[in-house]
Amino acid sequence: KQSDPTMTGKTQTSNVTNKNDPKSINSRVFIGNLNTAIVKKGDIEAIFAKYGKIVGCSVHKGYAFVQYMSERHARAAVAGENARIIAGQPL
Repeated sequence: KQSDPTMTGKTQTSNVTNKNDPKSINSRVFIGNLNTAIVKKGDIEAIFAKYGKIVGCSVHKGYAFVQYMSERHARAAVAGENARIIAGQPL
């Protein structure tokens, strides 16, 4: 018997944010100056989920990418979070 993924309460977003589809590049957000020693993938998803459906999130040393379903959501996230202070550093 397979469990229904909607019953777990937490859906997993993909770690893939570097799709080669040219349309997806405009719905991807680069997050720079990120204190990745403190800020983790779940934190980033929690901050950026309010702007739209996140299909991928990848965290690297000092930066991250968030891949949205649409360019409109990505633009809203950039407008809303640019220069926000997270873990003592402005994004």
